[in-house]
Amino acid sequence: MPVAPSAQIHPSAVIDSEADIAEGVIIGPGVVIEGRVRVGPHCRLRARATLVGPLTLGSNNDVGIGAILGERPQHLGLTGNEDTRTEIGDNNTFRENVTVHRGSPATGVTIIGNNNYLMINSHVGHDCRISNHVIMVNNCLLAGHCELFDRSFISGNSSIHQFARIGRLGFLSGNSSSTKDILPFMLLAERDRIAGVNRVGMKRAGLSTPEIMVVREAYRILFRSNLLQKLAITKLEQEHGEHPLVAEILQFIRTSKRGFIGGNGASDDESLRLAA
Repeated sequence: MPVAPSAQIHPSAVIDSEADIAEGVIIGPGVVIEGRVRVGPHCRLRARATLVGPLTLGSNNDVGIGAILGERPQHLGLTGNEDTRTEIGDNNTFRENVTVHRGSPATGVTIIGNNNYLMINSHVGHDCRISNHVIMVNNCLLAGHCELFDRSFISGNSSIHQFARIGRLGFLSGNSSSTKDILPFMLLAERDRIAGVNRVGMKRAGLSTPEIMVVREAYRILFRSNLLQKLAITKLEQEHGEHPLVAEILQFIRTSKRGFIGGNGASDDESLRLAA
């Protein structure tokens, strides 16, 4: 068990001989590290956190009280002998009781990128892929094989169906659920109801007013024009397809496997539209 001299390990921690602990790591009371786990520089593992390998944890991650990273998938087809893994990047925060399950034989890996913030009791299922600067609020749930693109925001008590994707800067409001893909920059309310664009998120990410206006026009064509979905996509491509943000939306549509939440799921709630 290679342990860097500068690591601080509480006497009550239980650490597997296969673990690798880098410089500046702080390991709190009751922490359990099981199997092939690499803890990168300057990570902090707070009281009773559990890390199960194979797992790679990058640098400057903060693993909260009772969090469990890398446990086996909740998958009835597993035999227990699969050599799957979890890969986590840098500067992530996992608050109290967050759970992240490692990959299944389908892909072999669950991946979490950099600078993400997972709040209390949020869950990441097997084979999920979370990009960068993603926020998951208390009690939100990702089923297996979900994909969250950069700066997507999942509000409290929300859930995402297996294999669904949330595009860049997509936003799920509180207590909502998605059974299909959510296009980049779109705001979802309730169950499969697109309520507008994530204007606040786009402004915070540094998008200009003209860029936001182009996204709002894309929303109008796709969700408010009363065109058949195929015709709305064609109209959007013809009128605005050369704009980089619209091209991003169109590429997301082309690569969708579950299909995306379209005009039939658009909200008619005037207050939601104005808020967007």
